[in-house]
Amino acid sequence: MSVKQVINRLALIGLAFFIIGCGDRTAEVAFSGKTMGTSYSVKYLTDSRQNLPDQQQVQQAIDRTLQEVNRQMSTYQKASEISQFNQMQTVQSAVSVSAEFGKVVEEAIRLNRLTEGALDITVGPLVNLWGFGPENRPEKVPSDQEIEARRASVGLDKLSLTKQGGQYQLAKAVPNLYIDLSAIAKGFGVDQLAEYLDSLAIDNYMVEIGGEIRAKGVNHSQKPWQIAIEKPEFDGSRAVQLVIGLKDMAMATSGDYRNYFEQDGVRFSHEIDPHSGKPIQHNLVSVTVLDPSTMTADGLATGLFVLGAEGALDIAEKNNLAVYLIIKTNHGFETKMSSAFKQIAQP
Repeated sequence: MSVKQVINRLALIGLAFFIIGCGDRTAEVAFSGKTMGTSYSVKYLTDSRQNLPDQQQVQQAIDRTLQEVNRQMSTYQKASEISQFNQMQTVQSAVSVSAEFGKVVEEAIRLNRLTEGALDITVGPLVNLWGFGPENRPEKVPSDQEIEARRASVGLDKLSLTKQGGQYQLAKAVPNLYIDLSAIAKGFGVDQLAEYLDSLAIDNYMVEIGGEIRAKGVNHSQKPWQIAIEKPEFDGSRAVQLVIGLKDMAMATSGDYRNYFEQDGVRFSHEIDPHSGKPIQHNLVSVTVLDPSTMTADGLATGLFVLGAEGALDIAEKNNLAVYLIIKTNHGFETKMSSAFKQIAQP
């Protein structure tokens, strides 16, 4: 499972079903639950003068929202929209999809171009081949022939997305085209929950799914939400690399120091380079991205991580992206940050 599911937990320990006092008129509500093969956490401040639904009603609405995202984009649900599209063998025949599903695919295609092909939602067959998907881990490293056979069904050039009058349609050029939105769907789910809290006129909240976070306003201490970037530790221990005061912003992190396997002394990352069809081989161990959209930050974190430190920083500077990198060297870890990240995190 990706490091995204453990990032920032140091800053979120202790979430449970409780309400604590905050001043004379405000209180902090916090609860958590399960979704998308991981967990979610929600914190928000209430004001006694507001006529808000009670905590149970809010959580029920959030659970329904997440269930709908899963119904649209979960590859583990056979009846989901994405699974139905993946199972379809008909080519060059457009099918209508929900606005939410279409929006996520549209953003994934945009980010594919921005990251020079590094974020590719059709790379699933290769991920499965290397044992990081629903298929079992291979007994040996896949051969070049096996990799090339899977690559014949990979590539966004084989996926067609059209939009007309607010209606999205998808079509595939090869029958075995398989799309997987796991690199971006959790971020979209966070944005959906944030929009729900916005609809209740809640001005101060923090929402997290599997380490992808969006925060608005301030916490119960009247400070920006304090979110930790985890320090990479290959022995399974946890430590904090950097704490950011997150306000009106989203944060997503991608890395490979927890999800990998080793064979014959060689370490294979769970992140697959779409260009080679093989796990990435570089010294970048963690990428954190800040963006107003959690969906965008989520997808960018994966794409930039695949590129490696030099490529990620180059694209970040060209596109004014707020990016924080942790790089492994012969002398330990070093960090780099883009100009945009410095402006946000170190005003």
